[in-house]
Amino acid sequence: MAQHLKAWIDLTDPITSLSFWRTPSGTEVDFVAYGQGVFCAIEVKHSSSVRSKDLRPLKAFRKDYPEARLRLVYRGTERLEIDGILCLPCDEYLKKIIPGSELP
Repeated sequence: MAQHLKAWIDLTDPITSLSFWRTPSGTEVDFVAYGQGVFCAIEVKHSSSVRSKDLRPLKAFRKDYPEARLRLVYRGTERLEIDGILCLPCDEYLKKIIPGSELP
């Protein structure tokens, strides 16, 4: 995932930053893309299903940054929206990372 996101940034807007987010208590979001026209938090799970605890880091992030788009990418096959968080199968998400286009 990191390699695809870095390539998208390099080919779309090199000023965009890619980082992670962690609270003092240790809650962490895997990737945060921030730049001109993009503010997206992405949590990646190696599970074929989405559990409520998988969404906790993104919900915590949303409290601090309600304007960010939230994505959970996982190994399942269903596209879901749970509590306002878009949950996408990994292969679908990766296919939509197209240079010059908006980050999915």
